[in-house]
Amino acid sequence: MNIRTNIPTNSGKLRGFEKHVKVENVSRRSILKGLGIAGSFVLAAPVMTRQAFAYETGAGKMPHGVVVDPRVFVAIAPDGVVTILAHRSEMGTGVRTSLPLIVAEEMEADWSRVHVQQAHGDEVKFGNQDTDGSRSTRHYLIPMRQIGASARSMLEAAAAKKWGVPVAEVKAQNHEVVHSSSGRKIGFGDLAADAAKESVPSIEGLKLKDPKDFRYLGKGQVSIVDLHDITTGKAQYGADVRLPGLKYAVIARPPVTGGKLKSFDDGAAMKVPGVEKVMEVKGWPWPSKFQPLGGVAVIARNTGAAIKGRDALKIVWDDGANAKYDSATYRASLEEAARKPGLVVRKEGDVDAALKSADKVIVGEYYLPHLAHVSMEPPVAVADVKGDKAQIWAPVQSPGGTREDVAKTLGIPEDNVTVNVTLLGGGFGRKSKCDFALEAALLSKELGAPVKVQWTREDDVHHDFLHTVSVERIEAGLDKSGKVIAWRHRSVAPTIASTFAAGANHEAPFELGMGLIDNPFEIANLQCENPEAAAFTRIGWFRSVSNIPRAFAVQSMVGEIAHATGRDQKEMLLELIGSPRIVNLSSVKDPWNYGEPYDSYPIDTARLRKVVELVAEKGEWGRSLPKGHGLGIAVHRSFVSYIATIVEVAVDDKGKLTVPRVDTAIDCGTYVNPERIASQIEGAAIMGLSLAKYGEISFKDGKVQQSNFDDFPVIRIDESPVITNVYIVPPGADTPPSGVGEPGVPPFAPALSNAIFAATGKRIRALPIGKQLET
Repeated sequence: MNIRTNIPTNSGKLRGFEKHVKVENVSRRSILKGLGIAGSFVLAAPVMTRQAFAYETGAGKMPHGVVVDPRVFVAIAPDGVVTILAHRSEMGTGVRTSLPLIVAEEMEADWSRVHVQQAHGDEVKFGNQDTDGSRSTRHYLIPMRQIGASARSMLEAAAAKKWGVPVAEVKAQNHEVVHSSSGRKIGFGDLAADAAKESVPSIEGLKLKDPKDFRYLGKGQVSIVDLHDITTGKAQYGADVRLPGLKYAVIARPPVTGGKLKSFDDGAAMKVPGVEKVMEVKGWPWPSKFQPLGGVAVIARNTGAAIKGRDALKIVWDDGANAKYDSATYRASLEEAARKPGLVVRKEGDVDAALKSADKVIVGEYYLPHLAHVSMEPPVAVADVKGDKAQIWAPVQSPGGTREDVAKTLGIPEDNVTVNVTLLGGGFGRKSKCDFALEAALLSKELGAPVKVQWTREDDVHHDFLHTVSVERIEAGLDKSGKVIAWRHRSVAPTIASTFAAGANHEAPFELGMGLIDNPFEIANLQCENPEAAAFTRIGWFRSVSNIPRAFAVQSMVGEIAHATGRDQKEMLLELIGSPRIVNLSSVKDPWNYGEPYDSYPIDTARLRKVVELVAEKGEWGRSLPKGHGLGIAVHRSFVSYIATIVEVAVDDKGKLTVPRVDTAIDCGTYVNPERIASQIEGAAIMGLSLAKYGEISFKDGKVQQSNFDDFPVIRIDESPVITNVYIVPPGADTPPSGVGEPGVPPFAPALSNAIFAATGKRIRALPIGKQLET
């Protein structure tokens, strides 16, 4: 195996998306100190930071890069129990199981004797901890294998010394080391103390297991480590944290983004039994990254009393510059912008001339509104600030970033901040933003006591970092034979960068790289444009981010062209994808590729075609259906994975929509646990259907109009797809792993829309579907 070394870590790099926008004071410390490991660990020693990959990934460009050292992640107790740290956050993907499982596989540990422990936030010690971007396995498959292989080598070396035999004669097997010629065996627990004295082997000298000898990886039949606790109610989420003397707080925040407090009357609130104090919370002018919005906090002996106290407050707000934000008016402005030339971000051939010469031009304009995350667990955090030290307990996707922001907000050293990561009751990108933890830290500092800040569902919906609103306009020019000779795609949407810096009116490269400039179609004249769009509320990343509107537009347009030319949807799609090739993006100034090097993760149309052909075969594309049923297909590459979906719909005479069956094929390269892939795709189908049917956040007078699940519904079990089949493309020998958590969502809505058209002849160009089928 080709192993590269000496790739520097980047403790000074900006976190993820921040490097694409100007953000003040977010550079990260680079001083390595304060390290160590829990005293109960036997296999413990100073830290070593390094990287090595069989293939290059973007892991080294993440803040603090990758740490590959068994003494940081692995501990073996005298009784043989192996403890492996999980440094990523668990929000339903199974990553808290998958990454330690990789280590256990390589070190020959018996999984039934492995204990998984959640790491706190410390990226100097553990490497990057951002659990987002569908990159945990992508970035950590090889480093975790190297950690396991190092631990195995140290155990084998200790056993060889103990027996006085060459190390080549011993071998770790299922939680013990064996000397085959003499038949001697010794357990990991009996070797732990001696193994800890061994030097960590060089990465160059490590021999990773042959995949044919894998016991766990790629096999399935491994439950998540939290399954029992979750199903029996023992798992600890953020709201479950209790501390002696804990105060409970809820906050009334400005109802309009950028608004601020003018005055408040707490007379009635203070009369509510259990309410102890009412106080102003510091806010930051918008935009200010993840800093709190400010407002009025009600402190009480329990959360219920705090909510009643907040309801009794009389508050006067200054709504500020965004008080006129209105979704209907804004949509019209986006549509107007989409009909005019915009910033050209990719240009192949001469699209103007090709459209002018085309025999036929088909135009599609697609609209998707703001979306809220509404993870089942609303934001919550507990903080205990004493002097210049702070402890945080919270369900956060970025514990390292949270530590950084808490330190900066309180003006204390980062070493003095401990972020304890609880289970996340869903995340979808919302809990990458730590504003709720900052609120708790500020209140705890002010009160001199531990404080829990609990967001209600209404808080969550009203003050979310929303998924962007978007208009996508596509013009396709066809020649006399029906061949597409021109493609112009204009994408207009407020950018996530607007949350970090004022005046950000164009989408950032990382947004443009999600289904716009990375269009894989083989069309001679192809142009992508990005007209300006100002933001009037907080925009944040959401599961699959800009891939959702782009896939909806592009794949719906494929269906429209197929209908206009009398072609089969799948055949039209394959014709547009074109020949098997690596897509050349040399005309793009900043071709963002999910942070990955293009050599390792190119856009490979052979893999794109493969998932289309696989899902068509397995999903019985073209099968006979009852009246009122229809099939739709869509494909999309996102987070460097390839995924195709077929949706079967049934629409009755009254417009009631049901989904009897979903088939999805995914090529995510080398994978760890097929059961977790299937569960992510099943969840994506449910989420995709929910967003397509109901998802809409709208504004009037600058305020969000929805509040809870009664007006921002999610589908219930009786509306969920009856059958969801998942087909995983077997990986090639050297195919690197790619994303799984997010790619399932984007192709769902266009496959659904194409299926609805097949069933009813009605084309859905604006989401949510709502009552469009009833007319």
